[in-house]
Amino acid sequence: MKIYTKTGDKGTTSLIGGTRLSKAHIRIEAYGTVDELNSYIGLLRDQPVNENRRDLLKEIQDRLFTIGSHLASEPEQTKKILPDLSEEDINLLENEMDKIDAVVPALSAFVLPGGHASVSFGHVARTVCRRAERGVIHLQTQEEVEDSVVKYLNRLSDYLFMLCRAMTFELGIEEVTWKPRVSPKN
Repeated sequence: MKIYTKTGDKGTTSLIGGTRLSKAHIRIEAYGTVDELNSYIGLLRDQPVNENRRDLLKEIQDRLFTIGSHLASEPEQTKKILPDLSEEDINLLENEMDKIDAVVPALSAFVLPGGHASVSFGHVARTVCRRAERGVIHLQTQEEVEDSVVKYLNRLSDYLFMLCRAMTFELGIEEVTWKPRVSPKN
């Protein structure tokens, strides 16, 4: 089977179900951003500091493929047999955040992204996750999208922030906090 079909050469692609849409359609943008996020999660999974989290990060990638399959389907197709996204998936992220929160120092200021390449990759993943969430919410204003998709992406971005804090802590890197510049008043 060839990977290229030439069916997208005129700027359209098809959903699961057969409907063709512009590649600039908000639905395509939404699942494309989820796909981009999945690639960044793979990059995080490959970081040595995340060796003990590889299974969890793969689970997250699996859930992102689930979300992608729902977003890439016509609404009536989501009623058919598609992988599910459940409250347990969201609970898993919350439980992992609670574990990290019990170990890292209390947060007293905004944190600037960076300090180590692995941490920076995590912050890029976090911001792409927020963009994916915004894209799905935009789509949801026009078409049916399961609420669990938005909830999962929201919780995932929180988890990615906490993952960055965990990596910083485990790598022995000092968190760089934002210190707003205050101009003297005349």
